Amino acid sequence: MILIINTSGKDLEFVLDDKYKSVAVEKQSVALPTECERFITECGASWRDISAIGIVVGPGSFTGIRLGIAYAKGIAMGLNIPVVGISAFDLYLAATPDAFVAIDSGRGDFFVAANGLEPQTMQIEEIETKQMEWPRTVGHKPFDLKLGVKVVAEKIANGDNEPAVPMYLRPSYAEENKK
Repeated sequence: MILIINTSGKDLEFVLDDKYKSVAVEKQSVALPTECERFITECGASWRDISAIGIVVGPGSFTGIRLGIAYAKGIAMGLNIPVVGISAFDLYLAATPDAFVAIDSGRGDFFVAANGLEPQTMQIEEIETKQMEWPRTVGHKPFDLKLGVKVVAEKIANGDNEPAVPMYLRPSYAEENKK
């Protein structure tokens, strides 16, 4: 079984096989271990049933992403199973491979990617013309986290064993404000 964890937004999200759960929490760092364990138990599984962990590496909450990766790596190390980083772009493109993905960053620009276009930030003016190179644009609705199981399985089958690291498409607030 492949466990998918998403801490890139304000809520915690989990997938195990075809089961999905979203949990609204105040502090991800406090709730993540308990809620993950609860989800696995609710699915009728145990940690020994998990063969790999997929973790959303971004784009999204700077702190949430680092928290999720650290948690996934710790659990994976203890279970001696792989942890695989997946991006929001991987999930959107798994559903719509020929799409241009544009995700509002909340800071006046967009995180974008597509097949043939590396993840980056763009201003709306550039997006208006660049997106025309693909038949459709996605990113305005949430991605389907259940597709993470397929994405992780494909990455493992293809020998993609790159370490799960945060996807940073811009400097952090601290880096931007450094004097």
